[in-house]
Amino acid sequence: MKKVTGIGGIFYKVKDPEQHKKWYRENLGIESDQYGGKFEWRDLENPNKKCLTAWSPFPDSTGYFDPSKQDYMINYRVHDLVALLAELKKNGVQQVGEMQEFEYGKFAWILDQDGNKIELWEPVDEPLLDEND
Repeated sequence: MKKVTGIGGIFYKVKDPEQHKKWYRENLGIESDQYGGKFEWRDLENPNKKCLTAWSPFPDSTGYFDPSKQDYMINYRVHDLVALLAELKKNGVQQVGEMQEFEYGKFAWILDQDGNKIELWEPVDEPLLDEND
């Protein structure tokens, strides 16, 4: 079974997300919206398919990474989230909350062996991509 297919996003805590995004825009050219930036790329197995990786600074007061105590969370793109969650459950991996589904994909959260929260995403990239590309 195909599991992780790539990095879906990097999320981390900062003191002032708006100033942080401004610095990255001015110094490194990363354009952001209210959620952060996105890097578009092509699927290696299907070059006609556009995909994305998110870059998102969160306020340091966020509870989104809980119960992890880390200041970051990695989002992994996965092929079949429902099947993967079933396999992870059999392996004793702790799921945090319930799977959620949106127009841009399915999401679930687990904890690794060190208590780091991981976001799993079965993506639907199209609603998030720039239409002019």
